[in-house]
Amino acid sequence: MQTFDLALIWAVIIGFGIIMYVLMDGFDLGLGILFPFAPDEEARDVMMNSVAPVWDGNETWLVLGGAGLLAAFPLVYSIFLPALYIGVFLLLAGLIFRGVAFEFRFKANTSRYLWNWAFAGGSMIASFAQGAVVGAYIQGFNTEGLVYVGGAFDWLTPFTVLTGFGLMAGYALLGSTWLILKSEGYIQDWAYKIAMPLLFVVLVVFAVVSFWTPFVDDLVRDRWFSTIQVIWILPALAMFCAYRIYRSLKMRREGMPFVATMGLFIFSYLGLIVSRWPYVVPPNFTLWDAASAPESQLFLLLGLLFVIPIILVYTAWTYWVFRGKVRADAGYH
Repeated sequence: MQTFDLALIWAVIIGFGIIMYVLMDGFDLGLGILFPFAPDEEARDVMMNSVAPVWDGNETWLVLGGAGLLAAFPLVYSIFLPALYIGVFLLLAGLIFRGVAFEFRFKANTSRYLWNWAFAGGSMIASFAQGAVVGAYIQGFNTEGLVYVGGAFDWLTPFTVLTGFGLMAGYALLGSTWLILKSEGYIQDWAYKIAMPLLFVVLVVFAVVSFWTPFVDDLVRDRWFSTIQVIWILPALAMFCAYRIYRSLKMRREGMPFVATMGLFIFSYLGLIVSRWPYVVPPNFTLWDAASAPESQLFLLLGLLFVIPIILVYTAWTYWVFRGKVRADAGYH
């Protein structure tokens, strides 16, 4: 098998792992972002119980994507980490805070409010850092040869701040629609109430980023506006998903808002990939420039193709077992 084919297969696997993480851990982070605004402590119990059986398994996809990226495209690590190490540190610190808070909150009594804020703060920091890193990827990196030569804070610009807060709003929307699916009564009513404003905020950020991005990079502008291409179907599908969210919220549907929000994320994610394809370290290095040796790729690929079906089956089984509504007095801890 040629290096070209192996690199492409790895790109598909890593891309799949990243979008699975965004979708499956996104609503978990979204619940954390919404945590300070919940009606009461009982609502917070329901929010945490709704993800208690799955939250740690969801982060498996982050590990899979990160490990696969290191194995298949080491050049990405050698440039991304010096360029984004502060953002990546904030991401990991946020995930650690919320993970610890998740476990301790269920056992705490007098200090529960502290763990509430740790869970919310960790979720907000991790979400913002993810969005800012995505914005930095769109901007590109200042390199000479195979070395990053920019500053430690080049990743933090008005554009990346916008993408950071935009992803926070998107995750909060995903969390609210998840809560609609998993809760009932006044908690579900609250989730319906906040989902519509969150959808509006997400669409506003989506529009601003879409108009701003072509001015950030010439390649993106040429990719989208040099000719009318079939890739324009992706934003059209994203807008259709937004319409389905709006309609299903108006009709108080329970499952469709969550499904349509996942569709909105998927088509936005595909649009990002198309904008930069095939550059994995923009603006200079393509997928094949950054690939590791073919022997290394093939050796690790064989093991990964065995592990991925197991993860998928385990994940599907977990969600099936813990399907249905969640109540505050029926936790899993």
